[in-house]
Amino acid sequence: MTNAVIECILSRSATKYYDPTATLSDDQIRELVRIGTTAPTSFHLQNWRFIAVRTPEAKARLSPIAWSQPAITEAAVTFIVCGQLADSSVVPERLAPLVEAGIMPAKMVPEWEIPARDLYMEYPQRQRDEAVRTGTFGAAAMIYAALSLGLGSTPMIGFDAEAVHREFGLTKDEVPVMLLSVGTVRPGNWPQKPRRPVADVLNLV
Repeated sequence: MTNAVIECILSRSATKYYDPTATLSDDQIRELVRIGTTAPTSFHLQNWRFIAVRTPEAKARLSPIAWSQPAITEAAVTFIVCGQLADSSVVPERLAPLVEAGIMPAKMVPEWEIPARDLYMEYPQRQRDEAVRTGTFGAAAMIYAALSLGLGSTPMIGFDAEAVHREFGLTKDEVPVMLLSVGTVRPGNWPQKPRRPVADVLNLV
């Protein structure tokens, strides 16, 4: 069982060493984010935002609050992947393009909005959990898209979340889920590390 997509997934590894002279164009950055936003979200909330830290000045602001990890300054771009607290009130707005395109009948919109409200409105922890899930799904799509384009990536949780929140103007409903560096790989990186056997992690019931 193999094809180009599976081979891409099986060959992915976190990049440690980047070519610091390589850059990505704004169009390339936009394309990575466009692909990331095709990942699934609960009730089609699309509750995410991506801050592309790509200039030397922005990298200098991020580096000291991200443990001075080399990827921040050496990779072409580091995305601050922001998940937004799940908010059921935006469901009609987010579903409107589906209705306009004839994908979803208008009468179905309340059938999504009401359960979303019941699931999230009175449950702050669920709202935050959904923000983290959403950001993670988007970042994962970008990781594999980057590899398919011949780029490396490094997801990172080593940063001061409160400082990132302040320095980059996140709103009160946004959670900095992770940093994701993307750029041109240089020699010296490890291949994908061996994983635990499937028998150790799978229960067939």
